Amino acid sequence: MIKENIKKWHDHTHGNFPGGLDELLADDVIFYSPVVFTPQKGKDLTKLYLMAAGNTFGGDDAKEADGLKESSFYYTKEVLTGNQAILEFETKIEGKYINGVDIITFNDEGKISEFKVMIRPLQAVNMIHMQMQRMLEELA
Repeated sequence: MIKENIKKWHDHTHGNFPGGLDELLADDVIFYSPVVFTPQKGKDLTKLYLMAAGNTFGGDDAKEADGLKESSFYYTKEVLTGNQAILEFETKIEGKYINGVDIITFNDEGKISEFKVMIRPLQAVNMIHMQMQRMLEELA
């Protein structure tokens, strides 16, 4: 079941999942941000954070620069087990390399019940914090 669930997530990130985040997220989903101390609870807050991240990290159509897509997010590895997926990603924003993981847990209904993001290195965390704050203000 995890393979089908994570396929929906990948479809969504490529713009090919008609139901979008409304369909993917459980009502009681919890989002753990790499830059906010407290967990963000509920579908509306999680949607806001994931939409802001999508706008911050960029998409697949970005240009190549130094072997890494400039302002583009892409997954490099995935580990699937039980009801969880760990997806490693890379991107480059404003010339800064960013590496991180999304840890996604699905409930029995196949909806995302927990979404945790971890990012490295520290300068990437600081930059993402500033950009996400700006994006959240625009989306709010």
